[in-house]
Parts: sequence; C-alpha cells; structure tokens
Amino acid sequence: MNPGRRLLLASAGAEAGAGRSVGGQTRRDTDRIMANSIVSKNFTALSDLHPNMANLKIIGIVIGKTDVKGFPDRKNIGSERYTFSFTIRDSAAHFVNVASWGNEDYVRALSDSFRVGACVIIENPLIQIKDLEREEKFSPATPSHCKLLLSENHSRMKVCSNYEVDTKLLSLIYLPVKESSDYYSLGDIVANGHSLDGRIINVLAAVRSVGKPKYFTTSDQRKGQRCEVKLYDETESSFAMICWDNESILLAQSWMPRETVIFASDVRISFDKFRNCMTATVISKTIITTNPDTPEANILLHFIRENKETNPLDDEIGSCLKESINLSTIDDVYTVEQLKVKALKNEGKADPFYGILYAYISALNIDDETTKVVRSKCSGCGSIVNEASSICTTCNRDSSEFKSAFLSFDMLIDLSDHTGTLHFCSLTGSVAEETLGCTVNEFLAMTDEQRTALKWQLLLERTKIYLKVSLLHRARARLRMSVLSCKLADPVEASRSLSG
Repeated sequence: MNPGRRLLLASAGAEAGAGRSVGGQTRRDTDRIMANSIVSKNFTALSDLHPNMANLKIIGIVIGKTDVKGFPDRKNIGSERYTFSFTIRDSAAHFVNVASWGNEDYVRALSDSFRVGACVIIENPLIQIKDLEREEKFSPATPSHCKLLLSENHSRMKVCSNYEVDTKLLSLIYLPVKESSDYYSLGDIVANGHSLDGRIINVLAAVRSVGKPKYFTTSDQRKGQRCEVKLYDETESSFAMICWDNESILLAQSWMPRETVIFASDVRISFDKFRNCMTATVISKTIITTNPDTPEANILLHFIRENKETNPLDDEIGSCLKESINLSTIDDVYTVEQLKVKALKNEGKADPFYGILYAYISALNIDDETTKVVRSKCSGCGSIVNEASSICTTCNRDSSEFKSAFLSFDMLIDLSDHTGTLHFCSLTGSVAEETLGCTVNEFLAMTDEQRTALKWQLLLERTKIYLKVSLLHRARARLRMSVLSCKLADPVEASRSLSG
C-alpha cells in the first residue's frame, strides 16, 4: 500500500469512527449488544453452537446465497435430490453456512422465499462439525467450526420483516467478512497479471456498469445465465467481473453504476485469453458486501462521487457527448425501407427523429487494419483530434491548451433487414463498448484473430437497435444514422413488433 493511501485511510478512519464501521472496540461493543439482544429473545447465538444442541432457534441476516442444484439420488436410482446453501450472520465476528437438502418442490420454495439481505429465523436445524478441507473449497470460509442443515421434516425457517428486527442486526449487511484492508486494487491485479491467474482473492471496487443477464442453453440442454459487471477504482478505469449464478446476478442488478461500492470476498482471478486481460469471477465461495461501511470503502466512495461528473476519461465519451434522449421514450418501430421513407419526408427539417430497428449487423470491419475503429478525441468537446498535428479543429486548441485526449470507439457499420440496408451507421463511445462487449483498451490488446472471432459473434444476429436519424445539409451523405443502443433482440418481441 502506498504512503498516500495510508494517510487517506488514517483520515477516513478518524472520520468514520462514529459511523457504521465496526473495528476494534466498536466491533466488540456491537458483538456484546447483539449477544444481549439475541439472549433476551431466546435465540441461540452462532458463537455458542455445538453439535449436541437440540431444539434451537437462531436469528441472522443472510449475507450470501447460492443457486439451487440437483444431483442424482444414489439411494433412489432415477430420481434427484436438490440443495442450495446460504450464509447467515448474527454479529460482526460470527457467521455460519446453512445447507438445505430435499425434494425439488421443498428446496426451490425455500430458496425463492428470501434473498441476500433478508433476516431469517431458523428453528431446529441439525448442527454438524464441518470438514474444513472439503467444504471450504466450495463454500464461504466461516469462523465457526459448525455448519447447519435444514430438513423438510424437522426444521423450519421464517423470513422476518425488517420492522421486526433490531437495527443492529440489519447493519451487519454492511460489514465485509474479511478484514477491510485485505484486498487487491484493480491496478494491482492488472499489474500482477499472470501471477494471479487462478488465485482466489478479495476485491474492493466501484461499479461502473451492470450488463443485462444473457441466458443460454448448454449442449446437454442445461439452462445457464451470465452477467458482466464492469468495475473501476482509483487505479483502473475498467475491469470485468463475471457472474454465472442467478443469485449474484440478481444482486448485481440492484447496484447503481457510479454510486455503488462493493467488497467481493473470495472471487477467482483469471486471465481471459480471448480478451487478453485479467477478469474476476464470482464463485460459490464468494460473498459480496454492497456499500461496505469501512474507511477504505468510504475513501473509494468519495473518489467516485468527486469524479462522477468531472473526469471524462472515466466516462469514455464525456458527459457532453452522451445522447440525452431517454430510450424508453422511443417506441416507433421501422423497417429499413420505412426509415428511409421517413427520412425523405423529414428533409428540410432541422430536428432529428428517433426509431427502433430490428435488423442484422451486416458489415463490421473491426479486423481490417486499413479501417480506423478507435480514435483520439478531445476531452473538451468530444471531437476527433488530428493525430498529425494534435489539434482539435472544433475547439481550435492545440495539445498544450485543451485538457487531454482520450481514446474512444468511432466506427461505421451497416444494418440490414428484409427490406434493405442502411450503410455507414455511426457506432461510437460507450454504445460501441456495450455492443462489442469490451473496452477500448481490451480491444486494442486483442490479436487480429480475436477481433475476427468477435466480429463473427456479432454479424447476422438479430438485434434491437435504437437509432437517431439526423439530416446533414452540407454533407455528401445527407443522412447521419447514430446508434444509441444495439443489443440482441428477443425473437418474440421482434416478431410481434414487425408483424404489428
């Protein structure tokens, strides 16, 4: 850790002393208060668990949860048993893993009844000594030597309303399960590169963007899902974290980009050969704390708030370049032919119009060395900077006067449907990043073969495209088609919209 960061941490620690952060004496006080609260309500504290106990009643807040999975039942050939697990906490220092086994209806109903952040009361669980070597390889590491088992016949679980629960218990959701200073910065991960490949580490970072979940079916007909979250901090502007399970995807969908900080305990770091960069993956051991109340997280939160509006380099295309139109207000659907007719009718009008197009990307020259895909842009106005002279012709500023330049996607694509083709549609900035699924730096690190593979992933896939159509009076190409969003289309939605 660098000296400057140590000073910041010391300062933040002093300021956060009266907050929710728990450390040292504050942590002991919280444990004592929680223990007194639990005893007074006839609950058994997690710190007191041992295998010979019976008829227990335990209360805790859920800090982690896995998906339901089915396994062949060796006792009943041809049938399956189902299971899922979660982690509960009743004090700063104590949390345990809970597993449920049973038939599909029971296990799925139990799993669907709560999410991370819920407070639950568990009655009559079975207490077992956990096998450290075997279980903590796939489950979150806990300070307890015990684990809890829930069975349909003997155990009961109730989800509590937050109004019924002591606020001290609710506040535990903001405490990471690892020491608040025990993490890698994103810059450290990138700098260490291959040496961290396969390692399981902790990460503290801010959420830059949350992708939409993508659903798929494997070759053996199993359903799957995937969601990519882009993270950033003071040391790295973009870093991918992949979620493969439904529980972590649901949690990620609740995060507000550029307003949320997460502490991800026990994520797997790996080198992505396709994108030629390091990535993080949420695994069954991972516990993610949203907006942790720690000095380190408070510093990062202050950083992202300070830089939210003022640092265009973290925003790729800058706030002045972003399209302000709300996509949800665009509902006119066109074919290519209808869009061209509409553009002709609008000739002579200064205002642009907007529409939705269900089409294919029919030309995407991202692997052609003669085609410029990434350009240097002025951070002041967003215009392309002349690479030879380093001058922004729009601002008329030279490199010593304008703030700085940043790299951004700036490319032309063709869009086609059954009625025709729109040539030279503009795909730029963060919209291009979302469409390609990579940042500018990740793209520049790709080999020609990787760029070609990426191109063929996107070509001839039915997409839902939001377009802005502008008339350029003095340009040779009189129409400018700007892509505002380009994502895979839902086949049913596309069919219904086109038939309507």
